[in-house]
Amino acid sequence: MKWFNATKGFGFVVTEEPGPDILIHVNVLRNFGRSSVSEGSTVELLANESQRGLQATEILEIIPPPELEFSDVEHVGNGVDLDGEQSAFVPARVKWFDKQRGFGFVNVFGDVEDVFIHMEVLRNNGLSDLQAGEAISVQVATGPRGRLVAEIQPWNADVGAEIYED
Repeated sequence: MKWFNATKGFGFVVTEEPGPDILIHVNVLRNFGRSSVSEGSTVELLANESQRGLQATEILEIIPPPELEFSDVEHVGNGVDLDGEQSAFVPARVKWFDKQRGFGFVNVFGDVEDVFIHMEVLRNNGLSDLQAGEAISVQVATGPRGRLVAEIQPWNADVGAEIYED
């Protein structure tokens, strides 16, 4: 992934072979269950030639870039414990996220306490931005400063099925 701007709703992928970049529109990402993708991610896709050049028509796979080093946030396993038996992802909604500041907060379904989320968690999971109100799935941990998101996935990726069982 060369770059993606979630606010503008599009970005570009560099191809393995020499040639033009491929346009990815946010609607193609949404069909894959994402609203953004981080720079440096590997994106496998199908594309068609249009009047404006190559455009992605379907995302087949997104592989996040190699894990980045955490600078000002403790990494899971380094001063952070997963909340209880919280090995499963739980549904959440973005309260707010400021890409320029590099952090924000989410609300976990059924929990009144805000949960901190850092930009590095997004990058390490192949995302580049979050929008207020966006539905996601998170794994929550407790660190020295309180609760934080340790991992993030699209909202419909393996969310605890027990929540939805009859």
